[in-house]
Amino acid sequence: MMKFPTTKQLRYFVALAEHQHFGRAAEACFVSQSAFSSAIQELENLLETQLVDRTNRQVTITSTGQDVEVQARLVLRDIEALVEIAGERREPLTGDLRLGVIPTIAPFMLPTVMPALRKAYPKLTLYLHEGQTQVIHEKLLDGELDVLLLALPYELRSVETLNLFEDRFYLAYREGTERVDPERYRYSRLHADSILLLEDGHCLRDHALAACRIRDSAKIRRFAASSLLTLVEMVDADLGITFLPEMAKDSVILRNTRVRMHAVGEKSSRTIGLAWRKGSARSDEFHMLGEFLRKHGQR
Repeated sequence: MMKFPTTKQLRYFVALAEHQHFGRAAEACFVSQSAFSSAIQELENLLETQLVDRTNRQVTITSTGQDVEVQARLVLRDIEALVEIAGERREPLTGDLRLGVIPTIAPFMLPTVMPALRKAYPKLTLYLHEGQTQVIHEKLLDGELDVLLLALPYELRSVETLNLFEDRFYLAYREGTERVDPERYRYSRLHADSILLLEDGHCLRDHALAACRIRDSAKIRRFAASSLLTLVEMVDADLGITFLPEMAKDSVILRNTRVRMHAVGEKSSRTIGLAWRKGSARSDEFHMLGEFLRKHGQR
């Protein structure tokens, strides 16, 4: 009788291919490295082929292993769909839900929303994964995440989206700075190298450029921040000004700083929304989640 791989073995192998390291992959799967290595070895024995080239310093997926990884992801995605179909009639917003969220939303919305969500839906077990939009989008398509909380517009393939609310951009500056007069702010009055932004890859950078109509690259400092915390610290050091979303106002990230925020216009905003795989059986459930976030997520 033919034996087939288990979902656990396939999940472990996909994690190994992603992390390229036994220790990190085992940690991501919440198992010991010895148990993880045994599962990979069992999978290789079952398939009668070598999936991984092992050395002391690195892990290399063989050409056969790369083909197996592709199929493993498809199998795991189909299993996810099967579970979703079976759960269509269950009580909504119960059981496991894996939410991907971008780092320019997570520290502002989650501290407010999560306690309210746990209280309203005590049977819901929420797993959070923070990452840039492109990363969590790929994880969504691979079946590793169920739904995303992100900023729009952003080019996303094979998903459905739900707009929740508008998040206005504010001028952020150090109190007492001579770089800008917030009460009389005009983009044209900014000097060269005045504007600080996040690195490429953060959608907040693109949204700020578009919403705040930043067209002159000479006014943007070449040295970009790797995170929101770094960006705020740079503004606090009066290295420049920036544009932060309204949800950052009065947040923890601004505590113990001299950074202040000032409105720059009603039309300067990004859209906060949800995204999930097109055709998901949990679409109605995600709409319910969206309504909850729309009610509790705005300051």
